[in-house]
Amino acid sequence: MIRILIADDHAVVRQGLRMFLGLDPDLEVIAEATDGKHALQLAHQLLPDVVLMDLLMPGMGGIEATAAIRQQLPEVEVIALTSVLEDNSVVGAIRAGAIGYLLKDTEADELIRAIKAAAAGQVQLSPKAAARLMNEVRAPESPESLTERETEVLRLLALGQSNKEIAQTLTIGEKTVKTHVSNILSKLNVNSRTQAALYAVRIGLIDQAQMG
Repeated sequence: MIRILIADDHAVVRQGLRMFLGLDPDLEVIAEATDGKHALQLAHQLLPDVVLMDLLMPGMGGIEATAAIRQQLPEVEVIALTSVLEDNSVVGAIRAGAIGYLLKDTEADELIRAIKAAAAGQVQLSPKAAARLMNEVRAPESPESLTERETEVLRLLALGQSNKEIAQTLTIGEKTVKTHVSNILSKLNVNSRTQAALYAVRIGLIDQAQMG
């Protein structure tokens, strides 16, 4: 069961999300937050698997809340939900550590797929999004060098593989994969697998067209 926290200041949006996410037996909406500060508090209390984060909210906005959640609770993945595809919002969300972002007019089945992918640690970016982010999200300056195994894990992560799939490919334990991913993020000084995947493209580890 994937446990979800919805953060949005519009009650109608929260109700709609809760309604159609509740139709999938693999998903459970455990709480709703009305702003970023509330989302951060609930994330600490409940430790959801995935937060669906609206970006434009009063008080603490979604980007600030995403950054706080990812820094304080790295096991919790965040998907940014936004009404418009603005470069500043998209880049800000990914820099803050969101594993992906979706527009609010996304079809229900596509959102469900994205939530399941995020919970499994899969990076999924459309070619347009990847191209836009590639130009805006800078590679870390002089990152600490990765080991050979970490480099291989990064390559598979950037190809869109989940932790489980990486473990199967490399015939290692899933917990070991999680440790490698944590080390990779720390060494590259980034907050999300998505940022790490973009770095893998920048250094030529994979081609942009191959991104998950």
